[in-house]
Amino acid sequence: MTPIAIARLAAFGLAGLVLGGASLAVLRWNVAQYLHGGPSRAVAAHLARLAVVAGVLVWAARQGAGPLLCMAGGVVIARPIAVRIVGRTA
Repeated sequence: MTPIAIARLAAFGLAGLVLGGASLAVLRWNVAQYLHGGPSRAVAAHLARLAVVAGVLVWAARQGAGPLLCMAGGVVIARPIAVRIVGRTA
């Protein structure tokens, strides 16, 4: 594997971390909307969040198996990081 290919996969992994973190941040806002705001906005935001994550992962899958696995791994790794950060601030 060439250094360029490794850097490309690392970029997909980093993009997955960013995507996962953004998705979880929107989910936190979304839960607050379900509890205190209007349910129609919450449902719309929930569907939009899922559509964006699915669309980006489909795009990564079209780039190949390696990019998909790195990006999906980044999304999965973002969750425990976000839980630790929120646990400290909550």
